[in-house]
This record gives sequence, C-alpha cells and structure tokens, in this order.
Amino acid sequence: MTTVEQRLSQLGLKLPDAPQPVANYVPFLISGDQLFISGQIAKDATGRVLTGLLGAGVSIEDGQAAAKASALSLLAQAKAALGDLERIVQVLRLTGFVASTPEFADHPKIINGASDLLVAVLGDAGRHTRSAVGVSSLPLGTCVEIDAILKIR
Repeated sequence: MTTVEQRLSQLGLKLPDAPQPVANYVPFLISGDQLFISGQIAKDATGRVLTGLLGAGVSIEDGQAAAKASALSLLAQAKAALGDLERIVQVLRLTGFVASTPEFADHPKIINGASDLLVAVLGDAGRHTRSAVGVSSLPLGTCVEIDAILKIR
C-alpha cells in the first residue's frame, strides 16, 4: 500500500516547511476528529509569494500552479499538526480565494489546482466539498489562498 509521503514523492512533490502565521492566529486547530487549517497563501519552492491578479497578468495555468502550491502548504500544516499524514481520513471542506479582476469568472478552474493535487496525493480521501471565491486582494499580494477542514483519526 502506498503512503501519502510515497505518493508525494512519486509525483515529484516535496512539502515545504509549515508556514508560520503572519498575524494573530494559529495555523491549525484540532477539535475532536477535525483539523481546521488556516488560510495558506501561494508560495513557490523558494518561499517567494506568488502575487498578482487573475484576469490582469496572471494566467489560468499560473493560477492553478499557485493553488497547487497553497495545497502543498496545507498538507505541510496537516503534517505539523498530526505528525503523520496517514491520520487524514477525509478532506471535508476546501475554501479557495482567488485574487482577480471583477471580470474574471474562472475561479473554479484556478482552485482545481488545489483540488486535483489533494485527490492525486490522498486518493478518495482528498475528495471534498468546496467553494471558489473571487476577491479584490489577498494577504501579501498573493493570487491564491486556501483553507480546509479535515476529518482525522
């Protein structure tokens, strides 16, 4: 049986260090059998924030890559919280925020970058309910931010 860490490796992916909060909040909170993960912004492998607006210079493909990067940070927070990604039973809820122009309407396509990654890494446990929301700006100028609720053991 393939573990989550093995699937990440097979996909050529590496978890970043779990990002530290940039304001007055905690990165995650466990309540019973649920793990709540605070918003994770998009950063590349070097830690550089992926910035800009969809519909004004950031392509669909770059937005999807940013959502994928946010999902990797989300998994890094889960590992920091749980010690072992095998404790994830199900991704229950994913909320994706896309910094975009008022005319941009492909928010779901962008957040698919995160959803597709979670399914590729976690299999059926990565399937989730979801919202994809357009906003005028996000923290540190990032183009994508996601948060999640996970069922854990």
